[in-house]
Amino acid sequence: MAGSIGRHFKDLHDPRSPLGRRHSLSAMLAIAICAVICGSDGWADIAEFGQAKEAWFKTFLDLPHGMPSHDTFGRVFAALNPKAFERCFRRWMKGLIKGGQRRLIAVDGKTLRRSFDQAASRAAIHMVSAFVVANKLVFGQIQTAVKSNEITAIPKLLKLLDLEGAVVTTDAMGCQKAIAEVIVKGGGDYVLAVKDNQPTLHAKIKTLLDEAILQNFKGLSGDCHTHTEKGHGRVETRTCWSTGEIHHLKDMGHWEGLASVAVVQAVRRQKGKVETERRYFISSLPGDDAQGIAEAVRGHWGVENPLHWTLDVTFKEDQSRVRKGHGAENLSRLRRIALNKLQLETSRKRSIRAKRLRAGWDHDYLLQVLQI
Repeated sequence: MAGSIGRHFKDLHDPRSPLGRRHSLSAMLAIAICAVICGSDGWADIAEFGQAKEAWFKTFLDLPHGMPSHDTFGRVFAALNPKAFERCFRRWMKGLIKGGQRRLIAVDGKTLRRSFDQAASRAAIHMVSAFVVANKLVFGQIQTAVKSNEITAIPKLLKLLDLEGAVVTTDAMGCQKAIAEVIVKGGGDYVLAVKDNQPTLHAKIKTLLDEAILQNFKGLSGDCHTHTEKGHGRVETRTCWSTGEIHHLKDMGHWEGLASVAVVQAVRRQKGKVETERRYFISSLPGDDAQGIAEAVRGHWGVENPLHWTLDVTFKEDQSRVRKGHGAENLSRLRRIALNKLQLETSRKRSIRAKRLRAGWDHDYLLQVLQI
């Protein structure tokens, strides 16, 4: 298989018996990744793409028995161990994403809506992904049966990642003491959203910061950062206030590395209407770094477009009906491999959709994407 992905996925165990095995796993993986890069959404699409490009694939892949059928693709990826596939995926990403100051990792979950199997009484699969905001790459992912299990899945995922020097963000579901502990012990910092699922914590932080803002932080040390954006007829001003005086919050219990609390206020003005929203956070960043906290919060909000929106709209992930065995989870990982490769290919300043089209039309460009 071409490029760095060939090196990192070559040890992936083939779940099939050697007897009667007609197609190598490495060749099937290369074909599947190419097909998803170029717009394929399921096993039938992948097989048809392979058949259309069979002569080209034979120039660099060993295909003594021709192109695998869609049943073969479906059967193999349904049986492929998703944990082993994820280990190879992380090994590949570790070589691409280097540690650095203020590297922001946003952790968020997404349900594969049509992966439920009513006949087998199996709920839809929920995937938790770690997303490196700066270069829009998926760093790692882990499956959980339902959204509520993010609380146990996030620590497992974080323990597998290199967090040294990173700032990790989560939504309110991830505001847990165990998650804060894993991040700090891994050498990172955190900014965790606090909502009503932590009612006492949320109420105390809200009271402290709302009163501090009303009194212009009189008698309370703190920091403030404001950023304004304009576009599409809307003006949005985001202001972050932070303080390190967490001793004002009693009975919070022990949060590993807790150094500050913060509130981010968003004021949106559009067509004469004004909307104001405040969100509250705890962080291991210092209380005099409102800008750092604000940038982390904004980076986490940004995960919706480059990751979830792209997977749903461009890769049609929510429309996929693949559900047999481990097929849905492994196809989800193929999509994220394809997305990462397309994000890393920067010679063309085009959308992901445009890059997928070009890769499908141009063999040279597809190889360029594949070899990253």
